[in-house]
Amino acid sequence: MTVHGSLFQQFAENTSQDQFSLQGKKMLKVQMNYGPVWALEGAMVAYQGDVRFEKKGTGVSRMLKSAVTGEGVSLMSCSGQGELFLANQADDVQIVYIENDVLSVNGASILGFSGSIEWDIHRIQASGAAMMGGLYNVSLRGTGFVAVTTKGEPVALDVAAAPTFGDPQAVVLWTSGVQMQVKVDSGGMGSLLRGGSGETFQMAFGGQGYVLVQPSEGVVVGAAAPKSGGLFG
Repeated sequence: MTVHGSLFQQFAENTSQDQFSLQGKKMLKVQMNYGPVWALEGAMVAYQGDVRFEKKGTGVSRMLKSAVTGEGVSLMSCSGQGELFLANQADDVQIVYIENDVLSVNGASILGFSGSIEWDIHRIQASGAAMMGGLYNVSLRGTGFVAVTTKGEPVALDVAAAPTFGDPQAVVLWTSGVQMQVKVDSGGMGSLLRGGSGETFQMAFGGQGYVLVQPSEGVVVGAAAPKSGGLFG
């Protein structure tokens, strides 16, 4: 039998040898020969070669945070040889490389990062108010690749250019040098415009650096929302 058409040429695997590269807009390709990586639990869609997956403990301090606050990012350790493909909910994938630097990433936006990067969970709280469901960020520190997901094409805002504010569910990440505070709106026109009558929250940013904001408020607050039915999912 013969198959005709350009399907297999149009969607052929990319030939990049970087540890992280894009396979289209919505899939991440990982070259495993660079060493282990951390990936969102359930985000594996395919692999070629000998790739192993292990759900590991996240360390005593992170386990305690998860138990007390309900926070957490469900990650799996991926190791071996070959190529690994990751995706989540057909969201767009964005790749950044950090060198002896720090990123603060919305826990719901994490897709994967190099095993050389240290990470921890930080709860975001507003003074005098409780954020419904909890909001947490993952601090990534070191050198390596980081892949995040966005719902659509994001915008990178230079916080040094002007006072900068973002919806907590639309902010994907911010770079080192950026200071963040949670601004509470206890009611009034701003609250009505947001479709509610109670407290609303904004993230206020200053300092030097960038904030990445997606064109959606669809991030699930307090949950990484991995795909159901995947590995460990």
